[in-house]
This record gives sequence, C-alpha cells and structure tokens, in this order.
Amino acid sequence: MQQLLTSALELTTRNLDYTYGSADPANGGMDCSGFVYFVLKQNGVEGVPRDSSEQYIWLRRAGRFEPVVSQKDGSFEFDNLKPGDLLFWTGTYAIQRDPPITHAMIYLGREKKTGTRVMVGASDGRTYQSQQRFGVSVFDFKMPRADKGEIEDGKVHPRFVGYAHIPGL
Repeated sequence: MQQLLTSALELTTRNLDYTYGSADPANGGMDCSGFVYFVLKQNGVEGVPRDSSEQYIWLRRAGRFEPVVSQKDGSFEFDNLKPGDLLFWTGTYAIQRDPPITHAMIYLGREKKTGTRVMVGASDGRTYQSQQRFGVSVFDFKMPRADKGEIEDGKVHPRFVGYAHIPGL
C-alpha cells in the first residue's frame, strides 16, 4: 500500500493538468478515473476498469465498498476508511450514466499537523489548504455541503457516496 501511495504522490510532482479522457501522464494530464487506473495498474492491481462508474461497480462486486449516507465528516461510517482506499462521488458533473458515479480519488489519510483528511488524484478545481488547485495534486477531503441538494437551480451538486478497499492490497 505504501508503494501505491508513493507512486500516486510522485505523479503530483510532474505538473500534470486535468485532462478529460486521459489515463496516461505522457499526455500532460489525466482525469480522475484515469489517475486511479494508472496508479493501480502501475502497482500491479489486476482488472482495474478505466472509468469511475466501472471502478465503483468493480469494487461493489468484489464486496469492498463501504457506503456513506451521512453528510457528517465524523460519522461512524468512516471508521473503516484507510489510506489507499478509493473515494467515490456522484454529481460532480452532469452525465447520463448508471450508476451515476462521476468522480474518484485515492485517500491519503489525515495530515499530522492539522488532522485534516486529504486525498490525491486529478481534479479541475478542488482545494487544498483553502487554495484552489487544478490537475494532479493533493486535495482536502471534505464532505459536500449538506444544505445543497443533488440538483438545485439547474446545477448539479456533488454528493459523496462512499469508499472502497482495493482488492489484493
């Protein structure tokens, strides 16, 4: 697991953009599920699907998924969350997909100094320490605001759906 996290963090040093549809850092960027796909394949994980919805299905079928219904960061539903787990959201952008999973990241753990949960992956505007970031980076793992519905004023709002342990690790 440590090797997987090290290789994920190494990608953050390459100044990679968020590039929709890319799973190869040689393209100058990656999208969220492409990042997850590349890191897992690079570390010998077999059978990894390419897109976030298929990654979610893969982990649900393997019995590795932990749903999170609560909208509170301190919920008991996070008791089994460990570094290296995959994190999943719906509603990060509008798409017709079943299941409607639209975003995936890799959980890093809590920062020692602040206790803040952090994750690594590719995004087009999430924050880290209150600074907006684009591309492959480390990001704060925050629960979406509880006062927002999934669709409000014609805009789609993200909802965290859960996390999963990677098979074989």
